[in-house]
Amino acid sequence: MYTAIGYAAQSATTPLAPMTFNRRSPRPDDVAIEILYCGVCHSDIHQARNEWGIAVYPLMPGHEIVGKVTEVGANVTRHKVGDLVGVGCMVDSCRHCEACAADLEQYCLEGPTLTYATPDRVDGTNTMGGYSSSIVVSEHFVVRIPEKLNLAAAAPILCAGITTYSPLKHYGVKAGDKVGVLGMGGLGHMGIKFAKAMGAEVTLFTRSASKAEEARRQGADHVIVSTDAEQMKAAAGHFDFLLDTIPVQHDLNPYLETLRFDGVHILVGLIEPVDPALHAANLVMKRRVLAGSLIGGIAETQEVLDFCAEHDISCDIEMLDIKNINEAYSRMIAGDVKYRFVIDMATLKA
Repeated sequence: MYTAIGYAAQSATTPLAPMTFNRRSPRPDDVAIEILYCGVCHSDIHQARNEWGIAVYPLMPGHEIVGKVTEVGANVTRHKVGDLVGVGCMVDSCRHCEACAADLEQYCLEGPTLTYATPDRVDGTNTMGGYSSSIVVSEHFVVRIPEKLNLAAAAPILCAGITTYSPLKHYGVKAGDKVGVLGMGGLGHMGIKFAKAMGAEVTLFTRSASKAEEARRQGADHVIVSTDAEQMKAAAGHFDFLLDTIPVQHDLNPYLETLRFDGVHILVGLIEPVDPALHAANLVMKRRVLAGSLIGGIAETQEVLDFCAEHDISCDIEMLDIKNINEAYSRMIAGDVKYRFVIDMATLKA
């Protein structure tokens, strides 16, 4: 074992604060990483405050990790000391079930080991995330950061990026398709960039007309103000796909009506009950599909990083001194960040 430092919540009601803890010595298949940057995801707030009821304390968030390899286990072949690498939302899985065999570790039938607040599969200790100086992870769950990518801006690709890229790829979005993106936060602005790079005609749905110019800067071809009944009516039956990044309960029915027959509405932000109720006729009468998607497997996470390097895509970020993490949480809740905070871990040493 060796000593690491980081910021953690000791309970659901206490702010994140500095903490010293132990990281394991690398196992034969492990990679030890000095963390350089870590993105801040809204799910970090949910977990730190136990809003999902599954938190384990002390809880150290962070699953958008970019760093440098400092040590490798005896059996490691894919990474070497000095490599620039990333770690996303998972650090292990059963590796033998049907999902894992299909490179879909996020759907592991035994449940994936998440980067934080999950028991380690070997020793049972609580995993601790990326708001820290270092991490030790099995090489299978470590991805390569392409040289072309800015390291800090690459960090959110490991969650916000893969979360929006994976469903667009899975459902076969291609050149000429009409894709609507619901919401333009950390997920939505990446969804716009990916859909545009895939050749789609991209429309942002937003409640705020003031976001139109910014949406076009991100690559959107059109903007629909979802509170404008006439604009929504004019869009009826228009879209092949809707990528729904809205993280709170919202009425799906008006959006479903904008899909053509066989259109697909993909949820990536909402993990609560649908409210108000879904009118089944909006699916049945046009053979529409309401689907969901969770991050992506490790192979696909490498794929999205390579895609971003090829198409010059990065996340819009604001750099953060880790001492301001609690203030950053408040700003995220207020929607006051464009579009992702990234912690500069050099500030942790101060």
